[in-house]
Amino acid sequence: MDNLKVVIIGAGMGGLATGIALRQAGYEVEIYDKVSELRPAGAGISLWSNGVKVLNRLGLGKEIASIGGKMERIAYYSNTGEKLTDFSLSPLVEQVGQRPYPVSRTDLQQMLLDAFGTENVQLNSKCVAVEQDANSVTAIFEDGHKATGDVLIGADGTHSTVRRYLLGYASERRYVGYVNWNGLVPISDDLAPKDSWVIYVGEHKRASMMPVGGDRFYFFFDVPLPKGTVSEPEQRREELAGFFKGWAEPVQTLIQRLDPLKTNRVEIHDIEPLEKLAQGRVALLGDAGHSTAPDLGQGGCQAMEDALVLANCLLTTNLSVEDALKRYEAARKERTAQVILGARKRSDMTHGKDPEKTQQWYSALKDEDGSDIIAAISKTILAGPLH
Repeated sequence: MDNLKVVIIGAGMGGLATGIALRQAGYEVEIYDKVSELRPAGAGISLWSNGVKVLNRLGLGKEIASIGGKMERIAYYSNTGEKLTDFSLSPLVEQVGQRPYPVSRTDLQQMLLDAFGTENVQLNSKCVAVEQDANSVTAIFEDGHKATGDVLIGADGTHSTVRRYLLGYASERRYVGYVNWNGLVPISDDLAPKDSWVIYVGEHKRASMMPVGGDRFYFFFDVPLPKGTVSEPEQRREELAGFFKGWAEPVQTLIQRLDPLKTNRVEIHDIEPLEKLAQGRVALLGDAGHSTAPDLGQGGCQAMEDALVLANCLLTTNLSVEDALKRYEAARKERTAQVILGARKRSDMTHGKDPEKTQQWYSALKDEDGSDIIAAISKTILAGPLH
């Protein structure tokens, strides 16, 4: 179908990647976001090979390689500093045909924004309602402004307005059971080797460092806590020092070195897999359609896959927009549900939902030569649209 006009709600990774893919397909694209400035949530993201392949397809291979971290190895340590396993990622790269790139979210967002063009992104535009008929679909904004097109994409994140319209009810977010702190620190040898993703595990908690561009580590800490705990940014360091008391020296060094005011603290949620991802001329994409815990590192990658599949569905059917979106839904529903449920299962294992299972995992890591972990990551990557 040619000459379509597409309205995208949300200028995050998913919305921008979709905008680029659809513009390259020859469509007219407008992106709207409620924020006054684009500041991504979270400090970093592990962009696994399936997400990188989409960026390669969009012509951004060189750009992502220049801002991504050179992650050559994965190492697990116990909380007291005992090395459990340490292995090369090159067998993974051979299996899937592309290296992963952990990346700062700000760098990734800027790269996508530069590729799409800021002049076609309207900020301060909060979508409050959606209307559609047989011939068009309209987004209505809080200030009374309207945007009408042939297709409307809800890429408006985990608290999506478009999702509520599409489902006819508000879907509850589900607390996964842990709090995550994350941020960026300069790479340094007393923290971890500069080409390794290093994870300390114990007491159902995790402390992790991953190389991203600009000679920085993206770090995160996970602690299982009841829902609703709060702390002030000024207290981040003391809070983490308490939770990780007695942990290995590099973890203590990281806590001392992080900037408490630039460290995010997030209660991790997901949503149950949805019954539908499309309705008429409206489709959901990224976290709006399948908000997942970060435990498989697939949240951003699934948004990238959505972008590519959606563009292909619109390009390859000439029946109708509705038909193209039905095909998109069919292609994405099961895949994204598997990622949500897989991440949830892994989170439970990592964070002591069943303490015995978590202990078994710690023990298994001592015998791990990398092949099981690589097989699991590879399976997730290769289940996507780009093999």
